[in-house]
Amino acid sequence: MFRVASYTDPGGRAENEDAVRWAERPDGRLCLLVADGLGGHGGGQLASAAAAEAVCGGWDGGIGAGALAGLIRAANLRVLALQTPQCAMKTTIVALLLAPGRAVWAHAGDSRLYHFVDGKLIFQTRDHSVAQLGVMLGEITPDQIRMHEDRSRVLRALGQDEELPVETLEQPLGPGRHAFLLCSDGFWEYVLEPEMEADLAAAESPEAWLTAMRARLQARAPQGNDNNTAAAVWADGRL
Repeated sequence: MFRVASYTDPGGRAENEDAVRWAERPDGRLCLLVADGLGGHGGGQLASAAAAEAVCGGWDGGIGAGALAGLIRAANLRVLALQTPQCAMKTTIVALLLAPGRAVWAHAGDSRLYHFVDGKLIFQTRDHSVAQLGVMLGEITPDQIRMHEDRSRVLRALGQDEELPVETLEQPLGPGRHAFLLCSDGFWEYVLEPEMEADLAAAESPEAWLTAMRARLQARAPQGNDNNTAAAVWADGRL
């Protein structure tokens, strides 16, 4: 019912602190997420893996904003429970729940979700970051986030606070070809939105779409680039 593909790559780093995971149910429902451990706080790999397990492992098939918000809150508590005085681990997250005709997603930090309909980008999440605030204040353009000096200053993440605000969006999937892209900042930093559309138009599968975009990333990323992870889902809104 849904076609899914994903990859994760350490990039130029010694460790991969990103995580990607999904769970499917026999009735065609899907839970998918990407998490990006914040390496500057230590324990990023453990934090992202714990968040992935809490969300996908705890999902009971429910589709709705309340269900996803509960999963994100549980993941936040899981990360907080793993913290020590020496290791205040944190992770960003973007998660998607899909059922025939319905989609709901949530995110914290600068891992993003993009939604395309019939090959055109119609929505993308807004980062919880200092650079995104600059866009909202009119100080920089959205494209300037990618290389902004404060781009990595994340304002919201799992493990930051017990009262993590959970931002969700739920919407029906109308007629048309729907494609979702979930990715860490190490991915979208080097792949522009018009290129995502162009590669989507030329791809015959989610795997081919990711392969084309990943080739762009690898051609541009400098030595020592960040971990990069992406997951793609194709769905038919008529199902």
